Amino acid sequence: MSEAPVLAVRGLERTYVTGDRSLTVLRGVDLDVSPGEIVGLIGPSGSGKSSLLHAAGLLERPNAGQIFIEGRDCSTLNERARTRVRLGSIGFVYQFHHLLAEFSALDNVALPMMIAGQDHEAARERAAMLLGQLGLAERVDHQPAQMSGGEQQRVALARALANAPRLLLADEPTGNLDPTTSGEVFDSLYRLARETGVAAVIATHNLELARHMDRVLALKDGHLEPQSLF
Repeated sequence: MSEAPVLAVRGLERTYVTGDRSLTVLRGVDLDVSPGEIVGLIGPSGSGKSSLLHAAGLLERPNAGQIFIEGRDCSTLNERARTRVRLGSIGFVYQFHHLLAEFSALDNVALPMMIAGQDHEAARERAAMLLGQLGLAERVDHQPAQMSGGEQQRVALARALANAPRLLLADEPTGNLDPTTSGEVFDSLYRLARETGVAAVIATHNLELARHMDRVLALKDGHLEPQSLF
């Protein structure tokens, strides 16, 4: 018997209203992502990739539909409960790293663990381990401004994995990097996702990177469609 999906999306709808105009980007989207599965999400700008990830990550509430995280229906949870689920079960990587400028790499990664209630020293030890796995052992005391774009994004990846989430959502995680650095960061993301067994959904415009994923889905006219890139 196959394992239950870490993420299950059912009938997701998202419409944005501005004045007397409305734009529907998601029209009854269904999606299952299994433990250890890496799913690529492609589509043109404005197609709804970010909207889908933000809804799946409990960052936004859709107009309709349900979001199940590890079998739990999160659709009707209050904001405090949604925050607890995000903190304990979901990691998010954005196109821009959003690191805290005044903190070192180590403290940026340790902070989510301390917010979750982990002991200060244990959090720093795990942060150092994650940064070391990403080739940043010599950069743990550096602030973001002292690091390259690729290094900063790897710190953001370590931060996303700090609380050992079951689900990793990445929104154009290499979109702000040059091709060489983009490949390096994606390789790090892919390797750590495989090693940790996290379920991952990665939105990207880079079809070459998407080819490495277990399956690829395209958002077209508000619907998800399987996509073959081979």
